[in-house]
Amino acid sequence: MIALKNVSKYYDGKRRVVALEAIDLHIERGEMVSIVGPSGSGKSTLLNLIGGLDRPSTGEIRIDGQAVAALSDDDLTRLRRDKIGFIFQFFNLLPSLTCVENVALPLHLKGLPRKEIDQRARELLDLVQLGERFDHLPDELSGGERQRVAIARALAFSPPVLLADEPTGNLDTHTGAEILRLIHDLHQRLHATILVVTHDASVAQSCPRTVALRDARIAGDVRR
Repeated sequence: MIALKNVSKYYDGKRRVVALEAIDLHIERGEMVSIVGPSGSGKSTLLNLIGGLDRPSTGEIRIDGQAVAALSDDDLTRLRRDKIGFIFQFFNLLPSLTCVENVALPLHLKGLPRKEIDQRARELLDLVQLGERFDHLPDELSGGERQRVAIARALAFSPPVLLADEPTGNLDTHTGAEILRLIHDLHQRLHATILVVTHDASVAQSCPRTVALRDARIAGDVRR
């Protein structure tokens, strides 16, 4: 499902910064993998490259057989829209929109009828157990509820790949555990390929596979 071959990412300025170097990684369809490592090891860079938010300096990335680097900007946007869902640490919800409107936002990009969009958004909020919060604004929700809205939005197009960047990092321990259970439940129900970047050892160990980064390289790859 996800394949990286000799992938490197450099940032050139007064001196070259190596964010990732010579990464070879293959993730099968339906796997749930945690990505761990100290700050600055390249975790978020790896997620951004896989998600098509950035392009590698060298090497090849394939998502569901498609070579990402070869895609035009428009084709890359469509790939992200149709095949990749993003879950962020700080939710990235629009404060002036209700839960339904936040979840519906990406669906408008496909030009679907308004009634169909509204129905789909409500179904997704039901899926993440927020059926009673349709018309609430983000400021009226707890942190865990806001993360559930963000997860529902990420599922808008039923993407085969979900990328979660510190999804529990902005939550207390109890709420973080609830969100982790939800992600595991969605993994079982939807059979999506899920990558979770985390600093939390308990989150990492809950995944069947953990890839460790250190100094821009893969330092370990453990299957449980």
